[in-house]
Amino acid sequence: MEPAAHIHVLDAVPHDWLFPCVSAVVHHGGSGTTHEGLRWGRPTVICPLFADQPFFGWQVAQAGAGPAPVPQKKLNADRLARALEQAHAPQIAARAAGLGQAIRTEPGAQDVAGLIDRL
Repeated sequence: MEPAAHIHVLDAVPHDWLFPCVSAVVHHGGSGTTHEGLRWGRPTVICPLFADQPFFGWQVAQAGAGPAPVPQKKLNADRLARALEQAHAPQIAARAAGLGQAIRTEPGAQDVAGLIDRL
């Protein structure tokens, strides 16, 4: 089945290029994708399927950077629309932006490299 004319399907796209261009991120909830969405300060809607994905969905919701996760088995257009409306609420957008700023200024990799050098 071909996607609608207004939908552009990509095999892959760099998160660090795409996420700064969007108003919210919807994804499966893997740790890397969750980090990238939050790093760029975007409200995050997680639609988990298995493994650690539900955990990250609830972590994002508890942090105030997105709505409660919407499991893929229960995902439909209405639930996704409601989650996106919640994600765009001013308090969630502001919390996501604040987390993004904190993540982008965190010198974690530098700190670890320094620790390794000292060891």
